[in-house]
Amino acid sequence: MLAGQTIADPPSFLARPDLFRQAAFIDGAWVEAEARLAVRNPANNAVIGVTPNLGAAETILAVEAAERAFQSWRKLTGKARGAILRRWFDLIIANSDDLAGLLTLEQGKPLAEARGEIQYAASFIEWFAEEAKRIYGETIPGHEPGRRQMVIKQPVGVVAAVTPWNFPAAMITRKVAPALAVGCTVVLKPSELTPFTALALAFLAREAGLPAGAFNIVTGEAPPIGDVLTTDPRIKKFTFTGSTPVGKMLAAKCMATVKRVSLELGGNAPLIVFDDADLDKAVEGAISSKFRNTGQTCVCANRLLVQAGIHDAFAAKLTARVAGFVVGDGLQGPTDQGPLINEAAVAKVRGHVEDAKHGGARVLIGGESLEGAGHFFAPTVLVDVTPRMRMSREETFGPVAGLIRFETEEEAVSIANATSAGLAAYFFTRDVNRAWRVGEALEAGMVGINTGQVSSETAPFGGVKESGLGREGAHYGADEFVELKLLSSDIND
Repeated sequence: MLAGQTIADPPSFLARPDLFRQAAFIDGAWVEAEARLAVRNPANNAVIGVTPNLGAAETILAVEAAERAFQSWRKLTGKARGAILRRWFDLIIANSDDLAGLLTLEQGKPLAEARGEIQYAASFIEWFAEEAKRIYGETIPGHEPGRRQMVIKQPVGVVAAVTPWNFPAAMITRKVAPALAVGCTVVLKPSELTPFTALALAFLAREAGLPAGAFNIVTGEAPPIGDVLTTDPRIKKFTFTGSTPVGKMLAAKCMATVKRVSLELGGNAPLIVFDDADLDKAVEGAISSKFRNTGQTCVCANRLLVQAGIHDAFAAKLTARVAGFVVGDGLQGPTDQGPLINEAAVAKVRGHVEDAKHGGARVLIGGESLEGAGHFFAPTVLVDVTPRMRMSREETFGPVAGLIRFETEEEAVSIANATSAGLAAYFFTRDVNRAWRVGEALEAGMVGINTGQVSSETAPFGGVKESGLGREGAHYGADEFVELKLLSSDIND
């Protein structure tokens, strides 16, 4: 995967071939290197193209560029910054088909889901383009005669962002848009598994008028890049989405220079179905939450807790829905499920299923990897799963729904909270009192009630416990990139 990889031709489906960039983006220029990483299509394992395998030296150049750009970018009015972001939004929407195709090509999700992600990603840019004019401060009544106090919000400075492969567009814009809106500049390290969506977004940002150095993308393997992003004192804010162990390690490195840190880490979301739930709505909610992106989401339902009175009917209906899924390459026709990202992901899912079977769980459908060159695993439903099994204790990150039977509300809440993760939780009930009671009792940053979806640009996204720090989205997302400054003045003569 290193030197010797050759530049590939752009995919033939692109209306704009110039969106396919096989170079990093630093200080407004496209940067190549002899050492390159191959990027593969998880649906067939074919090489799509290459990106530079950059290191510490190039990352330092990107930090320097961002620091220079910060001095002028921060001085623009919020309205002026918002206008540039709005043009970026418009360009993303205009090129959404190409962006969705690139996303499916490198990440594997069904094309319909990729189109949805591009719209979702763009929504953060639109939202924060509007919020750029509303970074309000506050006046505080003086504590003594003649004292005036004001709190203002100022951009924190250069921001380092590290994003994952499962949402190659939305995880970027959810961080970059608010940072740029408030006046920060950004150095981004996207996943080496899915860099082309990120690079296409940067190309459109430059086309929209974003000045050189305001948004930089450094491609390559994580360790040398991450070392600079976590230790360089010129970086004032570090934001990361990824696994909990890696997030803890990166946050510890950031403390050497006391950077502000935001972390969106792993989840182990429960989805609880009570006896009084609308059965069809609960099944559709489980499908939406569990099987979106082939189960590769941090907020997907990892544990399905179903009350005894409705358990068998729910399992039958869920299995029937899963049986109708079309699995395959999203660029070859309509699909419901795509591949997993790589063979390691397949091995993990297989291991969880085998562990559950060994512990007494029964497979109602699926339960095995699919033959072929791609990284496919059959959509799976299991029953007789217990809280002690690996799939109940760890994120499966695959298309596997394991059903845990429970008897009482108290038991369900206890099982749901018995995890160090606390990102998302879901439950289905028709009882209004139970909705309030369980919603407040679940230890999660986001709770979906009678829905399998919780995220939007208008709502805060983030977790509690070991699922992270900070919030993304809504006006809370902008607050993550500003410092509060008190101006206290004595106006007496």
